[in-house]
Amino acid sequence: MENEAWIRMGVFLGVFLALACLESLQPRRRASLSRLQRWPGAGVLFIAGAAISRLIAPAGLAGLAIWADGQGIGVFNLFEGPVWVVGVLSFLIMDLSVWAQHVAMHRVPLLWRMHRVHHADPHLDVVTALRFHPAEILVSLGWKAAIVIAFGIPAWAAFFFEVALNAFAQFNHANWALPKPVDAVLRQLVVTPDMHRVHHSTDYTESNRNFGFCLSVWDRLFRLYKAQPDAGHEGMTIGQTSWREAKDQAPFALLRQPLERPPQSDA
Repeated sequence: MENEAWIRMGVFLGVFLALACLESLQPRRRASLSRLQRWPGAGVLFIAGAAISRLIAPAGLAGLAIWADGQGIGVFNLFEGPVWVVGVLSFLIMDLSVWAQHVAMHRVPLLWRMHRVHHADPHLDVVTALRFHPAEILVSLGWKAAIVIAFGIPAWAAFFFEVALNAFAQFNHANWALPKPVDAVLRQLVVTPDMHRVHHSTDYTESNRNFGFCLSVWDRLFRLYKAQPDAGHEGMTIGQTSWREAKDQAPFALLRQPLERPPQSDA
């Protein structure tokens, strides 16, 4: 797609800078570690994951969608329908598939070792949305590619979803004190920072709730929704019971963490 890289970069930087400023002006929680201690490691993971993704799928999911269309593969390439219906269905299918993948990342031990790197952040802010191990990026790319091809998701819809998913992930990880009335309205449709923060609790019963990234409907539908943490947002503990020190946030420490044997409480 023409200019797709510039659009991705523009939306990403715009959302990132806006949320980073809001976090500084209206923080929801006090950070246990400084940005200097946490951000470099997450940045290395993000760059590594982005490089791998571009190497494997240079044009992203949209490129795979174009290939599937050319081969006549996928549901939407076999049955024509109104563009708006295909667009809405594509977004719902993709969002549900990401939700299902997220649940699997917590339930399958090998996948959890990869995803645990994301959850081992002792603080939650916009950069946590970028903190995914490259191995998880590969699994995620393969899963989303399979969905795009199987359903014949149009290139424009796949591209829109990728951009939206990235923006929403940054939004719902942000350490921003969104006004409670605004949060109450927004979470009826999308995942808000307060809603997603519950998922990053050290309490296993809470971290296995609120798996959504974009739409909040899936957690409600599958009865995995929890409105607030039991200890409150200021009193809850974020992350894992291990890997909480500054040294654990360094790039090489994050890259090798999936190979480490976790304590029983973090298994």
